[in-house]
Amino acid sequence: LLEGERDSIANAANTSALIYQMVPDLNWAGFYFLQSDEELVLGPFQGKPACVRIAVGKGVCGTAVDLDMSMLIKDVHDFPGHIACDADSRSELVVLLRDDEGIFGVLDLDSPLPGRFDKEDQAGIEKLAAIYVAASSFEE
Repeated sequence: LLEGERDSIANAANTSALIYQMVPDLNWAGFYFLQSDEELVLGPFQGKPACVRIAVGKGVCGTAVDLDMSMLIKDVHDFPGHIACDADSRSELVVLLRDDEGIFGVLDLDSPLPGRFDKEDQAGIEKLAAIYVAASSFEE
């Protein structure tokens, strides 16, 4: 799917489509890219329209960047400061997009089912995110 293509946007588009089609019980799958040290900006995704900008430290995506770690949230209603872009979302998995130079975004999956994601899902999506990063060029 990503072989031979270096464009990060094209690869993000195909990766989000693959995840959305192949992972059951999702209502959103997509990318947010770190535009500055303070803000994530919406990238390619599948699902309902989404929040365009998320401050670092806010919501699950911004908190993942701020804490420098993946976030597996069993019930977003129990997460302080959750940003409800889609009121139907109940659980969320956010993994970092990073290389040797640092973090440059997140891959975000939402589900309408509470407890949808587990550590196995997290490990698999982290591997997929690493494949995406290795296949893509982030040169400006």
